[in-house]
Amino acid sequence: MRFPDSFLDDIRNRLPISEVIGQRVSFDKKKTNAARGDYWACCPFHGEKTPSFHCEDRKGRYYCFGCGVSGDHFRFLTELDGLSFHEAVERLAAQAGLPMPVMDAKTQEREEKRKSLFDVMALAAQFFQEQLHSGGGAKARAYLRDRGLSPAIQQEFGLGFAPESRNALKQFLAEKGVEAKQMEDCGLLVHGEDIAVSFDRFRDRIMFPIEDDRGRVIAFGGRALKADAMAKYLNSPETELFHKSDVLYNFGRARRSKQNASNLIVVEGYMDVIALHAVGIENAVAPLGTALTENHIGLLWRAANEPVLCFDGDQAGVRAANRATDLILPRIQTGKSVKYCLLPEGYDPDDYVKEKGAKAFLDHVTNSVPLSEYVLVRRMSGVMMETPEQKALIEKQIFADLAQIKDPVLAKYFNTHARFRLIEGFGLGRRNQQKKGASKPGAIAVQGQMVVKDPVKRCHRIILGLCVEYPYLFADYIEEIADVNFELDGELNFVSELYRLFIEDADILASKVYDRINPTFFETLEKYHGNEVTELAEYIEKHGSLPWSLKRGHKLIELFPMLQSDPPPFLVRETLELHLLEENREDMQSHVDRFNYDNSPEMGLQVLEEFTEVKSSYEHKLKRVDSLYQLHAGRDHLVDEDFRFDNSLLYDMGRQQEVA
Repeated sequence: MRFPDSFLDDIRNRLPISEVIGQRVSFDKKKTNAARGDYWACCPFHGEKTPSFHCEDRKGRYYCFGCGVSGDHFRFLTELDGLSFHEAVERLAAQAGLPMPVMDAKTQEREEKRKSLFDVMALAAQFFQEQLHSGGGAKARAYLRDRGLSPAIQQEFGLGFAPESRNALKQFLAEKGVEAKQMEDCGLLVHGEDIAVSFDRFRDRIMFPIEDDRGRVIAFGGRALKADAMAKYLNSPETELFHKSDVLYNFGRARRSKQNASNLIVVEGYMDVIALHAVGIENAVAPLGTALTENHIGLLWRAANEPVLCFDGDQAGVRAANRATDLILPRIQTGKSVKYCLLPEGYDPDDYVKEKGAKAFLDHVTNSVPLSEYVLVRRMSGVMMETPEQKALIEKQIFADLAQIKDPVLAKYFNTHARFRLIEGFGLGRRNQQKKGASKPGAIAVQGQMVVKDPVKRCHRIILGLCVEYPYLFADYIEEIADVNFELDGELNFVSELYRLFIEDADILASKVYDRINPTFFETLEKYHGNEVTELAEYIEKHGSLPWSLKRGHKLIELFPMLQSDPPPFLVRETLELHLLEENREDMQSHVDRFNYDNSPEMGLQVLEEFTEVKSSYEHKLKRVDSLYQLHAGRDHLVDEDFRFDNSLLYDMGRQQEVA
């Protein structure tokens, strides 16, 4: 039984070859670069100790530099397992989730028809290329020359010219024995019940062959040479070979390019693709007369984990980016996303590389915005964000967008990132906005001048220290941490920097925070956490280790000694919650002390009730945390519910534990 080429292509496209081969070999971790789809292993066809067997997802091929074997998905199974080709197709189709085709007489006839249509399209491409280099193609050659497309580029992309004639192509194909019905099925002729004589679809146009993944011509795009043409660009209609929602211009060539090892760049038109290719950027693709579709996204993700969507720098480009975002959000998955590259206003990729050069364009692509950021940018750019109502609307829109994400883990991180960025954009912390002209807490007036003492509260120091020691707290408490009424701008920036590190690596440890944090925060890090004192080699040699007062995190432990006991994560969370409540209690205490009860007694009563509730919550949490630390330390201590604990008790208990 002969399988349709389209069916075999579907299997190849759905199954990365590394997935097929990875079931039989163990890929070498040192040589393999999974992000690039580049895999190495010891050859399964001959014995070896050094990996020389190589497979590439973007090419769908394998090759052994030791014994010389090579092939694709199907050949791997037929040669390694001794399967017949039919058996190999059955196994891979099942793995790809594709039903086996039933090759009845009708299906066989359809496949034969497809083969003949490919032949017709190849003849049409030949005709257009010949016309470009004929006397009648002078105007077209001049246009291409003015656009900066060299003869070599024209030949590589098979560019051609459709003469201004109603039957030039039709007559050429007829002379080659092609029937009118075949021409119509290829979309080369305009025909219909109300048209007496069919005629050439493309006339007086620069012709761009559109190829499938295997390099076969399946359609054409035509660029009008006349300024008053009804359509500047005209693509082939939907045919047996061509479905525009499934095809990206230059996809096969871009997928095979060396640059695709890093990524694919999606632009808006085929002139952009060719212009980029002409300056050495060979990994660009483009949709064909349509916005990106679900099938396009799937096609891109089979070739690249995070393709870059590059849009023109105008309102149409912004609208295209927004449409793409709405399409992509419900479909993103771990390891599969997109980035956005919006060119400066008035530029498309073709214009940009001609004026600025390839390096400038690639620099722009390198600085592309990730999806997690663009979701925010598109809602926050160019809008008013001054009143609570305006901010609430933006927040509602953003989280409605993120609600489309189906993967719960991704949704969690996207929502956390959005929450923090919104807090940054709107002013970090709902209670963290100073009134204009008001003195900052911790400042005292001396002879008309402002003298600033250290305003950092003890609970603030502990909260910041906990964020350094246990970065995983950001996963569940980002809103609460951001809502802390930090007194200094440096503290706000420090929290943002810690959160940036957490977003980059959700499993980051305190030791790595010191390695990766922006050097401008070293002093702040030392102030709230305390680096390890490493100069006391003699002490370490004598005692075996440093005391807690010299270890990394000693500034935090000095403030809350119970952390020496290495509390489990749930107790760390309880500790953070305690100090968040303490911060809230102190903030409300200050509000209670300042409130003018004579002017608004009813409001004053409400303020007191709220404060009493917060105070009660704090005292309850304090007792609970104390009890948990007692149990964790293995101490038998009964908590007197009538006894009012405070932080000094926890501090004293920590000191006692240290002495013991």
